[in-house]
Amino acid sequence: KQSKAKNLLDRMENRNAVLAFMYDFRIPFTNNEAERIIRMVKLQQKISGTFRSEKGAGVFCRIRSYVATLQRQKLPILEYIRRALEGQPFMPSFRTV
Repeated sequence: KQSKAKNLLDRMENRNAVLAFMYDFRIPFTNNEAERIIRMVKLQQKISGTFRSEKGAGVFCRIRSYVATLQRQKLPILEYIRRALEGQPFMPSFRTV
């Protein structure tokens, strides 16, 4: 375990990255959204004990990411999953501030 002084020193050395949300309003203040996104992965691991393969874990994460993107864009999930299965996947637009 590091001392409080060492932790503060580390943060001061990286202060631009730590305080980036103050200069670029596209950067969230907390990482709560990222934690919510990975919660489904941890829940799946808890239910089944683990993923059976690395490929299976990758597929789960890809699908989960796709659904999370649709939710953030406020799009109908089942409709866009159907489109993806028909070879017309949704590609998100990147908005600038």
